[in-house]
Amino acid sequence: MAAYSIPEIKKTIQRFPKRDLVHLPTPFTRLDNLTKELGGPNIYIKRDDMTGLGFGGNKSRKLEFIIQDVLDKKADAIITWAGLQSNWCLQTAAAARKFGITPILILFNVYDLPAEYDGNLLLDLILSADIKIREIGKGSILHLEDVDEILEQAAMEVKDRGHTPYIAPIGGSAAGGSMGDPLGAISYVNAYVELKEQAENEGLDTDYVLHASGSGGTQAGLTVGAKALSDNTKVLGVSVSEAKSTYTDYVLDITTDTVAALDLELEVENNDIIVFDEYLGEGYGEVNKDVAEAIRLMSMKEGIFLDPVYTGKAMVALIDLVKKGYFKKEDTVVFFHTGGTAALFPNKKKMENFLNRK
Repeated sequence: MAAYSIPEIKKTIQRFPKRDLVHLPTPFTRLDNLTKELGGPNIYIKRDDMTGLGFGGNKSRKLEFIIQDVLDKKADAIITWAGLQSNWCLQTAAAARKFGITPILILFNVYDLPAEYDGNLLLDLILSADIKIREIGKGSILHLEDVDEILEQAAMEVKDRGHTPYIAPIGGSAAGGSMGDPLGAISYVNAYVELKEQAENEGLDTDYVLHASGSGGTQAGLTVGAKALSDNTKVLGVSVSEAKSTYTDYVLDITTDTVAALDLELEVENNDIIVFDEYLGEGYGEVNKDVAEAIRLMSMKEGIFLDPVYTGKAMVALIDLVKKGYFKKEDTVVFFHTGGTAALFPNKKKMENFLNRK
């Protein structure tokens, strides 16, 4: 028996107001060709790349709650940060412009890409976002030095111009800055409920949900959703930036805060947070041959494009785990497509080099 029913979880989430930004529910379909190619398990996809805001992606769900919080706090500028080709920053800029809010993006180039207007950075420019690029070399995207100081300086500049700033944490995941609750994670509790309803409508029990895990909010929300409904679904997070040893605790903190924010009577433990860091390669945003080939396989078998920073690595993990026998052939595995495909284009040379090699 579920700890909570779907209507109970929905009612709890409704205590947090949101603005409609995305097309819901996002599609949920079986990947027949990929399932056949890999020889099982039964692979389904949840198309959160088709949310509708900008080029789509998981951050759009988060921004429904965050933009409402910005408006409630009477802010007219939103300041956030991430990597140079961040899909989070693009979607934040798109959502902000839709509601007359000025987007200020602090973009850290932590990987080997030129700071030229391509991919998400080009879209940021088209949106007339206030773009501030910082070259800092390779490193952890979640633990950059001096970020708080840089954000506060940007906020002071906004105030000096007579405006009201709102500081949004990276990925909209963990509480911080101007955001008092883990709104991004709460949005993914909601997403899990949506997935559960779609699966039930097709008579499916989901055994695993696999996704790329970056700032932790998506994994935390999906984990709380699965735990609250007690359906034994395991949420698998494929880390795109951090080592499991530190990232597991980071996601657990967001998960615990999400449970508290929703006032749920749930016990979430360390072993509820399943993280794979074997597919990091050379680190955040670094494209390798495995990623390029996984993107090609998905496109050729299903006509669906993945991105090289997040979902490409998650697909590498899925393929490898199937080959290693991690799943049973009768299992149902849901691959969450979290968007970000615009990042293919600034990585075009790397993709070309890997895919053209004999």
